Amino acid sequence: MRLPLRLGLSALSGVLMVLSVPTFDLWPLMWIGLLPALHVALTAATPRRAFLHGWFTGIVANTAAFYWMKGLLERFGHMPGIEAIPIMMLLTTYQGLEFGLWAWGVHRLARRRPGLPLAWAAPLVMVVVELLVPQIFPFYLAISQAWVPPIIQIADLTGPMGVTFVLVMATGALYDAGRAAWVVSREGGALGSAPRLRVAWRALRVPVAIVLAVLGYGFARIHQVDARRAAAPKARVGIVQANVGISEKWDPNERGRLLRLHQDLSSQLSREGAQLIVWPESSYPYALSREMVADYPLGDPRRIRGAETTPTIFGAVTLEPNRGTGRTGRDRFPYNTALMLDESGRISGKFDKVFLLIFGEYIPFYDRIPWFTKLFPEASNFNRGQKPGSFPFRLGGRDFRLGPLICYEDILPGFTRRTATLDPNLFVNITNDAWFGKTFEPYQHLALAVFRAVENRLEMVRAVNTGVSAHIDAVGRVRASLPAADPDTDPPPEPMKMLVETALLDRGGLYAHIGDLFAWACLLSVTALSFKRPRRLAAGSNPRGIPTKA
Repeated sequence: MRLPLRLGLSALSGVLMVLSVPTFDLWPLMWIGLLPALHVALTAATPRRAFLHGWFTGIVANTAAFYWMKGLLERFGHMPGIEAIPIMMLLTTYQGLEFGLWAWGVHRLARRRPGLPLAWAAPLVMVVVELLVPQIFPFYLAISQAWVPPIIQIADLTGPMGVTFVLVMATGALYDAGRAAWVVSREGGALGSAPRLRVAWRALRVPVAIVLAVLGYGFARIHQVDARRAAAPKARVGIVQANVGISEKWDPNERGRLLRLHQDLSSQLSREGAQLIVWPESSYPYALSREMVADYPLGDPRRIRGAETTPTIFGAVTLEPNRGTGRTGRDRFPYNTALMLDESGRISGKFDKVFLLIFGEYIPFYDRIPWFTKLFPEASNFNRGQKPGSFPFRLGGRDFRLGPLICYEDILPGFTRRTATLDPNLFVNITNDAWFGKTFEPYQHLALAVFRAVENRLEMVRAVNTGVSAHIDAVGRVRASLPAADPDTDPPPEPMKMLVETALLDRGGLYAHIGDLFAWACLLSVTALSFKRPRRLAAGSNPRGIPTKA
């Protein structure tokens, strides 16, 4: 196979994968998207060539999926496009390594274990790569199925990597079937002949049975969780999406207007019957002392809540009271904090963001590179929170708990699972995605968050400054949402709000207790298959007919 054809097939896989994820949402394409890349990897002359072609697939896919990084760098990094593109490519080139490592691993495993069907080899390697390779913007191939509830229900057993396994298993099985049929045709079987169909079906029957079992489990779990939801207590939650731009948010002259905007929307939601109100991340426009215990009094321009008494969760920057007095260490920097006001106006809960976004909220070696903040004035350096949190919430004479997540903590399965161990009855995510405008990013973020609800069998509300604000139920359905908006458009988008009815559930799902045990089992399997001496095959045999040279 000539190099241009190899590159074309590698790029085709990248394009098919991008088309399968939000916002194109052609989700069936992910079931076949890796077929071209798989063929290139298996027919490569060396593992190194397999890696390079797989890496090219990853670069194409990530560059198309993360194109919004260019706009982010231009708008907030104050860079011309000619400078922003190379920096964006550094990110997408790194993230593309996942597919290079996958192609290398499949190539090596197929050579070492020629009798192992690709229906098992390809997904095992992909799950291991997703488990072990760190990403700046973490994602899973499972994101493509976020809007297909029957498929993603197994996430309450395996996490998102179980969904990835099923997708890549289907790809490998199709390749096995096609290869087996091709071998029969070389031996004289006609196209569509019974022998070719039999060998193709032999390669497909177990994977097809697994897919049917996954679907059966999915429909059964949806029915069970819906029954739990029907019997659970409900809370009417008001979500505020003010559609405020980054420059407005930190403009001292805009603070009063922005605070009144959030208060007015909250008052409307309270009159509509909201029992809990949620504002987005860093929505309160003034810095708060970390020793603050109650709202400011009526008449104070810094008062958080208006005259209503509805419990409110909001995001704010919080500071140590002695900051700026020459002290060093953690006292120097602010915290990105979620706080809760109860009916009496007391601060009943406080949670500091634990996972900070590198270069946005956390700058490595901050004291040694002062030039960085001069180049990127919007970048910040926050203190890191120490542990997950929960907020008390009393409704109808009963005590419940809320699980706060700030920004992209809702795309991290491990951290969300740690929050779930505190036994919340509802996840509350507050986010500011104004950095990205009306691009793919807010919808990709939402799609990843869907899995947290399924894994822990808890509903989630998301208040996102410029969208997508949403209510996700415990089977991963987005029951209500507000669209993403670009605050820099002219005219600017109108502020939005919505009232949703959430179910207050007890957490469930095996994954909430065992974590990524399935993924670690895949790692052990790949390790055993890679190092254990394979059974010797008869001379000249090649069960899949994979060429040994390209």
